[in-house]
Formats: sequence, C-alpha cells, structure tokens
Amino acid sequence: PLQYYWHRDTVFEFYQQMAESPVDIVYLGEAVCSRRHELKQSDWLDIARMLQGAGKQAVLSTMVLLESTSDVADMHKIVRDEEFLIEANDMGAVHNLAGKRAFVAGPQLNVFNADTLAWMADLGATRWVMPLEMRHSDLAALLRARPAGLQTEVFAYGRMPLAFSARCFTARHYNLPKDDCGFRCIEHPDGQLLQTREKEAFLVINGIQTQSARVHNLIQDIPSLRAAGVDILRLSPQSQHMDKIIAAFDSARRTGQAGPDALQAMRPYMPDAACNGYWHGKPGLDLVEAALA
Repeated sequence: PLQYYWHRDTVFEFYQQMAESPVDIVYLGEAVCSRRHELKQSDWLDIARMLQGAGKQAVLSTMVLLESTSDVADMHKIVRDEEFLIEANDMGAVHNLAGKRAFVAGPQLNVFNADTLAWMADLGATRWVMPLEMRHSDLAALLRARPAGLQTEVFAYGRMPLAFSARCFTARHYNLPKDDCGFRCIEHPDGQLLQTREKEAFLVINGIQTQSARVHNLIQDIPSLRAAGVDILRLSPQSQHMDKIIAAFDSARRTGQAGPDALQAMRPYMPDAACNGYWHGKPGLDLVEAALA
C-alpha cells in the first residue's frame, strides 16, 4: 500500500494510472498513520471498485500499529468489508479474520518459520508476504514446506519500511506534538531524508515510520525469486516515475530475467541508490550485482 501522505487528488490520479498499468494487484488504504485524513474509507472503496473494474485485484490493507480505540474501530470497519480481500498487518486484524474469511498475511507479521506459516494458512491466509530481512536460501527452504494453495509475495522494490513507533519523527523534526502535527508529512511525498555527519543518505522518516534511504530493488534477482517459488512481486509506490519502474519489472517478469543493464537503466527513476543485501544474506544496504549473485 501507499506508505506516504499525498494530497487527495494526487492519490486518485496515481491509482487511475495504476488502473491503466500492467500491475495485477493493488493494495489500498492507510497502513502507517491514522491521523492522515485526505481519504476516507469510502474513498478507498471507490478506488478499489474502479481498479476492480479495470481488471485488477484490489486488496484493502489494515494499519500496522494500532494506538487507540479509534484505530481499533477503523480496523474492525476494514475487516468487516466483504467486498475485497484484506491484508492483515497486525495480529488484531488476523484475530478478527481468522476462520471467517480469506486474508493476506502482511510482511509486518514477521512469518519466519514453517510452523507459523502453516498456522497462518490454517487461520485462513491464502497469501503471505515475506519479511524484508529474509534471505533467498531461507525462503526457498520455507517454501518447500509451504501449505498447498498459499501464494508467496516478496517486497521487490521501494524504500524498506524498517520500523514503526508510537512517536512521530516528522512532527518531532518540526518541534510539534504528535497530536497537533499540522500533517507536515504531506510536504514530503517520498519521506524526509536523514543523512550522516558525512552527508551520506542514511534513513528516511515518514511520520511514525522509519524507512531505508536506499531503495530495495530485486529486478536482477528475478531468476532466484522464480526458482524459490515466489508468485508475486510487491512494488512500493513513489511520487515520480512509478510507470517506468513498473514497466521495467513487467518486462523482466515476462522474459524471466532482467537484462544486464536493467538496474543501471532504472537508477535515474529511483529516489536513491539501490540495495538488495537482505535477499543475499548480507546487510540490507548492500548491493550485490547480478554478476556476483
């Protein structure tokens, strides 16, 4: 789902572009901060119906961090909707969906072993999203024991969501209280970059969420993703050039592999340098080039 806070018209325009793009599945909803109010639940449902009419599968995502009774009420409202598939991003949502309807087990549920994966499938998960930190050899081993009929999705492009906090880092940057933040994160459509003292890109703050500054990009790893048994690749939205990113991955998935210069060709369209370290069992900010993979 969209990680950032964008203006209402921008969000509608973005998803209209998605309706005309080669993507098959679109995740919708506010998954980061409940104070963001540009779109209401009825707006997300309108977008979902528009995408469904364009032949896409629309999925409604729940929030990762529930901090109040109103957050819980919003989660209940989402999981009660039976029109669209739900992505559960916390165990409260899983509890409300278990045994009642199919759902997607989101990446923040941290499913790292076969027993947990089997448990999620028993509760009703028909798809799960691999945790960002998992390396491809561990995923391949896990998928050898995958329950029948359970799809596997991998976060393949975008700044990595590393942590969620009860504190709002964007509000703190502006010396504002969280409950009177002025919604300043809308001024940063791709998050707010943090640098080290040496002026190197380090992290990105996005409200209560901390992201990697570097952009996780697995386009050169599509052969190993396919060999491991991955069914779906997740591309995280960014404010510019998303059509170019989608086109590159679409071309690679159709041929089964990216050309040797695919990553280099994508770099002008990425907000920062690429990384893929986690997939190769290395520090997440590392980049393992195709020739070394």
